[in-house]
Amino acid sequence: MLKLRRGTVVVADPVRDDEQWQRLSVDVAGEQRPAVVDVALLGSCTFGDEVVVNVEARDLALGSGGFDVVHVNLTRGLSGEGVPGAHVMKLNYSSLQHAVLPVEGERLAVPLGRPVAVFPLHGHLAPLAWALAQARPGARVGYVQTAGGALPGGMSSTVLELRRLGLLADHVTAGPAYGGEREAITTAGAIHDGLAEQGWDAALVGPGPGILGSGSALGHGGIVAMDSAHAALALRCATVLVARMSAGDPRPRHQGLSHHTRTVLDLLLAPVTLPVEMGATDPAFAAARARGHVVHEVAVDVEGYRASGLPARTMGRGIDEDRPFFAAALAAGTTVGGLVR
Repeated sequence: MLKLRRGTVVVADPVRDDEQWQRLSVDVAGEQRPAVVDVALLGSCTFGDEVVVNVEARDLALGSGGFDVVHVNLTRGLSGEGVPGAHVMKLNYSSLQHAVLPVEGERLAVPLGRPVAVFPLHGHLAPLAWALAQARPGARVGYVQTAGGALPGGMSSTVLELRRLGLLADHVTAGPAYGGEREAITTAGAIHDGLAEQGWDAALVGPGPGILGSGSALGHGGIVAMDSAHAALALRCATVLVARMSAGDPRPRHQGLSHHTRTVLDLLLAPVTLPVEMGATDPAFAAARARGHVVHEVAVDVEGYRASGLPARTMGRGIDEDRPFFAAALAAGTTVGGLVR
């Protein structure tokens, strides 16, 4: 059963027009607990609202989800009418199922050669988009949010910032992800619509904030990169995989080229390009080349990215503590920028 509890809102932060998530403090059995509400899905909350919250993530002390999530607002959340004309369900057969207007159309126009960058962690998105813009100013770039991390499209402050700066032109939530500016039933449908119908020059495809993980070879959110890369390859796109690399992660499986990326490279059914910083070395690069993948060395501007003011931390570590993480994403962005025509 869901771990749901009844509570009362005691603090409700104001919500900007472009924000979809609201931060709250909710009194649950006498304890004031941090919580969030998906405004696009459930509406905003105010002081005194009676709510039902899902308390599981905070009770488990999850690092990326250490707050309660409002399941329903009993005071003002029972009058929604849904989206007029929508009939395709997201979160289907769950208590949060809702109808959307999908982007997928009847026509299949294969976007030959357009580049797609597939990334395994949301922390890659900002350096990836920034480097692409430096390499190809004015490029029209869309973000396809997939499974693997947070599913709500409005949760990422990074996406909001990149949209404000013009580094992203669109945000589509695909598959089980929901709440983006536009909705897609599948990742392939989102990529196709963006590149073939919306005029994107490139697509950046990867999960929302946070990541599912178990420490096993296949039981982690990063494996979604395999599915996304296959979708891009099937659409005949120039497919670039962002390497998850680290020099600061204390877990041996993530040091150097992470086992997340190594596994995807081993399982892919066709070659992709794996950009890395000029001079970077890892024993796994040889194995990737042996499988036909292109390990592409690129000069990167880490200091320029640091000065940009965009997010520069991953799992609590900054650029100085984990340069390879950011350098790999910058290398991928530069590579994709060079592929834009």
